[in-house]
Amino acid sequence: MEVKIGITDSPRELVFSSSQTPDEVEEAVDAAVRAGSGLLGLTDERGRRFLIHAAKIAYIEIGAADARRVGFGIGGESKVGRHAGKAATSG
Repeated sequence: MEVKIGITDSPRELVFSSSQTPDEVEEAVDAAVRAGSGLLGLTDERGRRFLIHAAKIAYIEIGAADARRVGFGIGGESKVGRHAGKAATSG
């Protein structure tokens, strides 16, 4: 599952994949925010631990990880192929 955390006064998001369930992440966030000056601790799939000061959390997005597309989009029609086909049939 992908977790995105926006941090105040920071131009970048913290984005990582977690093996925790959405409910576990939500409970951890809720507990950290309720503690006032507490830390939010989350762990990614590799076992790295992220500690974020709860007062600095701007937003958290919890969702399924997007399948990242790598490559040249096999199966798509190329512009060269379309134009070449028209030229060959036009006469």
